[in-house]
Amino acid sequence: MLTNRQGHPVTNNHNVRTVGNRGPITLENYDYLEKISHFDRERIPERVVHARGAGAHGYFEAYGTAGDEPISKYTRANLFQEKGKKTPVFVRFSSVVHGGHSPETLRDPRGFAVKFYTEDGNWDLVGNNLKIFFIRDPLKFPDLVHAFKPDPLTNVQDGERIFDFISQTPEAMHMITFLFSPWGIPANYRQMQGSGVNTYKWVNKEGTGVLVKYHWEPKQGIRNLKQDEAEQVQAKNFNHATQDLYEAIEKGDFPEWELFVQILSDDEHPELDFDPLDPTKLWYKEDFPWVPVGKMVLNKNPEDYFAEVEQVAFGTGVIVDGLDFSDDKLLQGRTFSYSDTQRHRVGTNYLQLPINSPKKHVATNQRGGQMEYRVDKGKSQNPHVNYEPSVLGGLKESKNDGIEHTPRIEGNLVRETIDRRNDYGQAGKTYRRFSEWEKDELIKNLVTTLKPCVQEIQNQMVNHLIQCDKDYGTRLKDGLEKARDKMSSRNSIGGNDADEAVNQAEQMSHPSDPY
Repeated sequence: MLTNRQGHPVTNNHNVRTVGNRGPITLENYDYLEKISHFDRERIPERVVHARGAGAHGYFEAYGTAGDEPISKYTRANLFQEKGKKTPVFVRFSSVVHGGHSPETLRDPRGFAVKFYTEDGNWDLVGNNLKIFFIRDPLKFPDLVHAFKPDPLTNVQDGERIFDFISQTPEAMHMITFLFSPWGIPANYRQMQGSGVNTYKWVNKEGTGVLVKYHWEPKQGIRNLKQDEAEQVQAKNFNHATQDLYEAIEKGDFPEWELFVQILSDDEHPELDFDPLDPTKLWYKEDFPWVPVGKMVLNKNPEDYFAEVEQVAFGTGVIVDGLDFSDDKLLQGRTFSYSDTQRHRVGTNYLQLPINSPKKHVATNQRGGQMEYRVDKGKSQNPHVNYEPSVLGGLKESKNDGIEHTPRIEGNLVRETIDRRNDYGQAGKTYRRFSEWEKDELIKNLVTTLKPCVQEIQNQMVNHLIQCDKDYGTRLKDGLEKARDKMSSRNSIGGNDADEAVNQAEQMSHPSDPY
């Protein structure tokens, strides 16, 4: 039976009250006023980045080991300890730069965020499909996003703005190499890798920490699209990835990913030619093996897109005992930004929404705020006491089952970049690891986007890429020289899609393994 939000039955949902059937409506049209007032407010602010998304429920199943070792050697996090232990999860996949109804075929990183509802509270593993990032310092994040967002004057994304920023940012060469290759357009969400991107820590019961990187590997295989295939898909269906995920789950074809970690001792590792905390760098498999620790299965679609996919809120600061942060500057910047934006976008009490609320009982001394609908308090807590410490029946501190991880930190406060930048080495290595058809596609996409740019930007990009790999930069230079006379209009980074192209992609060469 239809009701209004007060629970009152709605007996006529087709006509407002008027003076006669032609007359003006009257102010006491409560059902109409409530319905239209809510409608006027039914959109919350869109995410600044990752606005377009799709999501699903599922579970994570632990292996109980890290390769041949008991996982307890590295972490005391409860969700990993017992073989076969299942933890509920919600996953949100997304594109980054454009708005909530933008095509899912654009050349763009993809978000891969997982919320684990563990017995110890929520853990959010918030990452992307690509395993590295454009920058290493969070101070530059707003500038990066502004450069990739549409022009504030024309509202059109502009390759010249993008490469104006990138050409001044040598550390971005590695990410650009991935983004403009076929890896920049995953064929769908089910056949897409995921990564934590940043370096994190695991901590065991003795309080010893190790550095870790997280990787999701799709059991469905990996598929990417060439630019022309993406454009064919977009011409017919700009929601193809969301539709593909939803329909696969509806018919019982549940997508799965295996979770791997790379483990490294927690020190500076001077033997490496890069800093292991640098998010623009890969830890190559041959040097740091991928160790399987569990698998994830997505087996249930959301019941309501807005309530779950749109209002789900992730944060890199949301970790559980046995997990910790590294000194990665970008990770520490993200850890403030994510939760801050959720309070702005969804509201002060966003953690009381069912999709965000932990599955365990929550007891805090926090009160009030917009849209509070319950008080998170202890089961036997004195209602007069909302502070700690107290002898009057207030909440007590929880006990720590393990020894606190206490890394030593010492140094002068400075504004400096890291010492081992090596901005070009891995970009060149990634280029050389690509298949020939991936290299061809990379050069074609770079030329298409760079050819409308002023020559100074073109020259800077050529110089950067020659330092990455001579063949890489020379091929870009030759391509730009050939295109220069033919250029007739400006092009942006774009990318679009169609269903038959997805089928054609099955016939493509298998993607390289550049990791």
